[in-house]
Amino acid sequence: MLHRFTARLGIIGINPFVFVPPAILKELFIASGKEKGHIPVGGYINDRQYRQTLLRYKGEWRLYINTTMLKDSPKRIGEEIHIAIGYDPAPRLIPPHPLLKKALRANPQANAAFKKLSPSRQQEMIRYISLLKSEAGIAGNVEKLVGFLLGKNAFLGRSMPDQA
Repeated sequence: MLHRFTARLGIIGINPFVFVPPAILKELFIASGKEKGHIPVGGYINDRQYRQTLLRYKGEWRLYINTTMLKDSPKRIGEEIHIAIGYDPAPRLIPPHPLLKKALRANPQANAAFKKLSPSRQQEMIRYISLLKSEAGIAGNVEKLVGFLLGKNAFLGRSMPDQA
């Protein structure tokens, strides 16, 4: 079930967002069966379909609006947008990029370290690499990730796999 509302686009740091009205939040909590953590949602922004995760930050629930959801969203702060939102239980898993799979198969030590990471951390790293656009960027970041897993360098702001 989609709930519709209109909101003014705000920003925190570099992140555009909208507040979801309390009555709609309550319905999303009921549909998802939780009031904590991440709540997967989907719907439409100005008639463009999106999938996103509803997050709580500093005590407030926010729907962050990225540029795939709303073109040039950071430049549109203050604009009123039309939103339809509903709970979306579909899995958010992204398959590992073939270069990452190949690199982990080729390095058993890195593969073992990767498997020791929490599933959410694994998915964060898979998502980061899989969503890169250039093959050169993917290859370079796969190399950095393997180095990180072997304790040689930092990756995604972390210096050691056990801090991941």
